[in-house]
Amino acid sequence: MKEAIIYLRNKGIRGIYKGIIKQIFFKIDPEKVHDNTLRLGKILGSNPITRLATRACFSYSNKILEQKILSIKFKNPIGLSAGFDKDGYLIDIIPSTGFGFEEVGSVTGERCDGNPKPRLWRLKKSKALVVYYGLKSEGCEAVAKRLKEKFNIKKCKIPIGISVAKTNSKLTASTEAGIKDYVKAYKAFAEIGDYTTINLSCPNAYGGQPFHNAKNLNLLLSKIRKIPSKKPIFLKIAPDLSEKQLDDIIKIAEKYKINGFVCTNLTKDRENLNIKNKILDENLPENGGISGKVVEELANKNISYIYKKTKGKFIIIGVGGVFSAEDAYKKIKLGASLIQLITGMVFEGPQTISEINQDLTKLLKRDGYKDISEAIGVENR
Repeated sequence: MKEAIIYLRNKGIRGIYKGIIKQIFFKIDPEKVHDNTLRLGKILGSNPITRLATRACFSYSNKILEQKILSIKFKNPIGLSAGFDKDGYLIDIIPSTGFGFEEVGSVTGERCDGNPKPRLWRLKKSKALVVYYGLKSEGCEAVAKRLKEKFNIKKCKIPIGISVAKTNSKLTASTEAGIKDYVKAYKAFAEIGDYTTINLSCPNAYGGQPFHNAKNLNLLLSKIRKIPSKKPIFLKIAPDLSEKQLDDIIKIAEKYKINGFVCTNLTKDRENLNIKNKILDENLPENGGISGKVVEELANKNISYIYKKTKGKFIIIGVGGVFSAEDAYKKIKLGASLIQLITGMVFEGPQTISEINQDLTKLLKRDGYKDISEAIGVENR
């Protein structure tokens, strides 16, 4: 009975979102919609009544979805990816929206206003976003201070990861300066949140992605590992890496006892034939990384390769093109323990998280699994 009520609730919200709200939102500049969504989220998270009302609209729970990973308890595997709540203003409301965890950020060493506008576009036919924010961030000192004060008052009801990156500036373009900036951001959050993601792969910053290079990554992690922290560390990588590059990164991750990977960030590779074939929209912006369905296959390939290569040694968070439970389940069976999304929610509605969790429960039960952990990597064992 409860499952049927939740199904009908989600179906109703989906109808309202796709039939009315989305029609309005998609006629407005996407960054304005994002900014207004953040404002609404802060209001909804500000008192217990609005949090309870939000929970009534979007929550879903089932024991089969629960996991304990790296001593962190996850009520479900669906998380909000970094890039949506860049400065951590939504951590009061996100637990009520159905997410099992949230990744704040990416937060940079220094304050950064990001790239010039416009810097966010929708590819409606391709079910993707083009993102050119350029690591807009209030900076690690401001964000860490606010989150520390908040966590001192009460612990968040879901795990919170912090994604850190180097500031998008000419001043941090060199390897040495970039490492100092990463270290500053990492140190600021060493005791804040449940895990840290080191974002190696922002596609829109000065200096490119130098820390996919084995030598540079080794230098970076050697400095990071000197900072005392009990938190697990993940590396967020680009979707366009060769197997040789992945092998080098895996070796260094093993050397420094990195706990896992976030697979993957956005793609910038507009020359890749597989990418070209998935872009159905005209007038593609020249700049920016592409998300959503365009990057799904690349992300899945990375998940599969790392899981198979390391025999499941690393925890993998799968990101890219998750619009449904089937999309999430595919990543889980390839080797992802956890899933993140943004674009799927933008296109399908805020009830998508609850829908994915409910339908994922059905898929796991259909296939005879007692809990979600049994399904992780089954296609690559």
